[in-house]
Amino acid sequence: MSRYAPPSTFSYSLGPGPITPAVKWIILANVAVFVATFFFAEPVRYYFGLIPQFVIEKGWFWQLGTYMFLHADPMHILLNMLGVWMFGVTLERRWGTTFFTKYYAITGLGAGLTALLVSLLPFEATRPAYDSATIGASGALFRLLVAFAIYYPHQPILLMLLFPIPARIFVM
Repeated sequence: MSRYAPPSTFSYSLGPGPITPAVKWIILANVAVFVATFFFAEPVRYYFGLIPQFVIEKGWFWQLGTYMFLHADPMHILLNMLGVWMFGVTLERRWGTTFFTKYYAITGLGAGLTALLVSLLPFEATRPAYDSATIGASGALFRLLVAFAIYYPHQPILLMLLFPIPARIFVM
């Protein structure tokens, strides 16, 4: 007879474990830019937020990549970076730092390009997007969520820290 209890199949943990290199640098870069916006809010958002009008008319193409490092307020950056940590660490461990970094950058650029293209649609509802700023890492974060749900569809995610929902349903 064994001295130890049988292993349980029911368990929860808080987060994915220790932070990985790319996730750490993504979070540090976002926090550094967020702190810089306290001192230079208007110029930073003007030059580095994604404003489709400036990309098209002035050729400020860097905004397609820099907008994802800007955040509106502490709750915005907290939720975005919490998501990057929760789902990014697991994906970086699976893919490796190089592939994860490329994936994050490409999906962030893709989200910026999508915002730009939507602002060019000839509809009244999309017209205000042409001259307003888009900021935040949400576009890249949602692609991390989709990748996580593809690799770990049955992994429970606690909705509002109370209700366990499989990743494939949470992402939908």
